[in-house]
Amino acid sequence: MITLTGETLNFAQLKRILYEKEKVKASDESMEKVIKSRQSVEKIVNDGKVVYGITTGFGKFSDVFIQKKDVETLQLNLIHSHACGLGDPFPESVSRAMLLLRANALLKGFSGVRPVVIERLLELINKQVHPVIPQKGSLGASGDLAPLSHLALVLIGEGEVFYKGNRQPALDVLTKEQIFPIRLTAKEGLALINGTQAMTAMGVVGYMEAEMLVYQSELIASVTLEGLNGIIDAFDDDVHQARGYQEQIDVAKRIRGYLTDSRLVTRQGEVRVQDAYSLRCIPQVHGASWQALEYVKDKLKIEMNAATDNPLIFDDGEKVISGGNFHGQPIALAMDFMTIAIAEIGNISERRIERLVNPQLNDLPPFLSPEPGLQSGAMIMQYAAASLVSENKTFAHPASVDSIPSSANQEDHVSMGTIASRHAYEVINNVRRVLAVEAICAMQAVEYRGIEKMATATKAFFHQGRKIVPTINKDRVFSKDMEAMATWLKRAKITIHSTKNQSLNLS
Repeated sequence: MITLTGETLNFAQLKRILYEKEKVKASDESMEKVIKSRQSVEKIVNDGKVVYGITTGFGKFSDVFIQKKDVETLQLNLIHSHACGLGDPFPESVSRAMLLLRANALLKGFSGVRPVVIERLLELINKQVHPVIPQKGSLGASGDLAPLSHLALVLIGEGEVFYKGNRQPALDVLTKEQIFPIRLTAKEGLALINGTQAMTAMGVVGYMEAEMLVYQSELIASVTLEGLNGIIDAFDDDVHQARGYQEQIDVAKRIRGYLTDSRLVTRQGEVRVQDAYSLRCIPQVHGASWQALEYVKDKLKIEMNAATDNPLIFDDGEKVISGGNFHGQPIALAMDFMTIAIAEIGNISERRIERLVNPQLNDLPPFLSPEPGLQSGAMIMQYAAASLVSENKTFAHPASVDSIPSSANQEDHVSMGTIASRHAYEVINNVRRVLAVEAICAMQAVEYRGIEKMATATKAFFHQGRKIVPTINKDRVFSKDMEAMATWLKRAKITIHSTKNQSLNLS
């Protein structure tokens, strides 16, 4: 059981909650802050004060005063009118993350909701009832209004949920699980939807997959180095210490660790004096992507524990301020950065694929074909990888440089952060498939060189990989192989305890 405080949620806990389905509860201290904040809202309503979103309309309607008798209707109308999501739903893991992050934000005690709202969010998490939330429709400022409205629908017994592998009406599942719908009161609808939890949830799920993918890319690149008799000298620690980037130093160290007992890699001058950049510059390119990912991780860690709704309530209600913490610009920029960083992992991987299949660039059979000419081998696998990296270049155009005014120009600058996070996830999935192609080609290449000469670490990867994709002894429908390898990479783990002690878990 993980205790949420609104302040301390981290990636290790997030992984346990999202993927191991660990249950959550609210800390007593945070709930006390929630109660005090709620008392402030009730006083505002009873005193008839004019406070945005509590006793006024929303957006351009912020100057319209709402009578006490209508505050509940205001919140219900807000959820109904703002549930304008479109397109396919977010992955279920992202929906679960949205529930978690919204509950954690409300527990900070600045939002003015009743404890029951948070209790219902935690019930949905603990009973694995996940709202169906369309991916499209958020501008990423004034909060992820449309996606979070679909989340809020479930709390009032409307909308749809994912439950035990099926998509079902929310009310049916709530009834079955004895989760009682709530009636939203003053401020609560606004507090649920005025936040960055859609882009942040998509971002944290994407980041965790991206992190594993880059680790996997280093191991796959190591197999490629063996398949091409790559020169290990380029990974010498002195080279990377001379430049000074720690991430670059670490990548080189991990690759040296993977190849420590390989008899397929060479020394400079044995086969050639130096390798092409896609081999020689792996630490520099991958290291730069790691730098970007560190930036992304830092911003996500802050946003996971941030108060992002509006208005915020301070000093027991003495200070209620309309601000702009719902603006997703910090996450939008981070997501664009992650998109570019992961796209580059795919770009350099595709160039290594080309070196594995192009007979003008190696001494292997053309296109790794068992019968060159009669059989095409991996020729079109490289085409597929090239298509994916080219598609990634369109996704890598920054979403955050765009803005469009909304709500009659009241909301005249927006972040597009949710679009940025979705694009990042598309790129992650594409790059996983590119790495799948590199893995298939690299495994084929080392078979020609001699599996017995492989390093211990890369040989372990090879034997596990061959359980997924058999050797190419004749042409077949390679689409199935590429997808099977990508699926395996998504679930396979490479555990890196440190750069000094790395271990493989490829089950």
